[in-house]
Amino acid sequence: MCNLYASTRPPQAIVQAADAMVVDPAIGNLQPQEGIYPDYTAPIVRHGDQGRTLAMARWGLPKPAFALKGKKVDSGVTNVRNTDSAHWRRWLGVPHRCLVPWTRFSEPGRTAEGKYEPVWFEMADPDVVPFFAGLCIAQWTSVRKLKEGAVTADLFAFLTTEANAEVGAVHPKAMPVILTTAADIETWLMADWAEARHLQKPLADGCLRRLAPG
Repeated sequence: MCNLYASTRPPQAIVQAADAMVVDPAIGNLQPQEGIYPDYTAPIVRHGDQGRTLAMARWGLPKPAFALKGKKVDSGVTNVRNTDSAHWRRWLGVPHRCLVPWTRFSEPGRTAEGKYEPVWFEMADPDVVPFFAGLCIAQWTSVRKLKEGAVTADLFAFLTTEANAEVGAVHPKAMPVILTTAADIETWLMADWAEARHLQKPLADGCLRRLAPG
């Protein structure tokens, strides 16, 4: 399950690939992010009042109620798999769908000594600008960290699915849902869930390249 990725493309490339119309002024001078971890703020393309908008949000949607029993904080859920869950169904409609731009993502691996080491992947075709199929909600109030107290923030996560050959060699259980074509992007952002749900599938084998350690 992906809990570390990078997003280093400039806003112009993201906006063009997503056919977006607006860049949220609050995004400022978007800088490359080489390491995006859970609860970090990162760019997404979402539906806005003026059309598709490049904006910033915190990584991690609210946890289900059963996972919060006895807990003082809701650190969020970064990866969504079970779209039949009532908890996630309320956010599967078009207004809550978004695109998460990325250039590299990692899955947990191990060195020969058994120590944790992230294994990184990128698109085999460097001309492709990929996105994770994301879900987002606006202005959700929760306690993300005790030292912060209650905060109101825009949140996002992305779908996962079965692993393809490249990712499965490292992490056989899951990989992010990756969108690489204009048609799939349009379907994800605009189609009814009955159609959009078919995009929750692994990227074709051979489309990803595993990077050397480090």
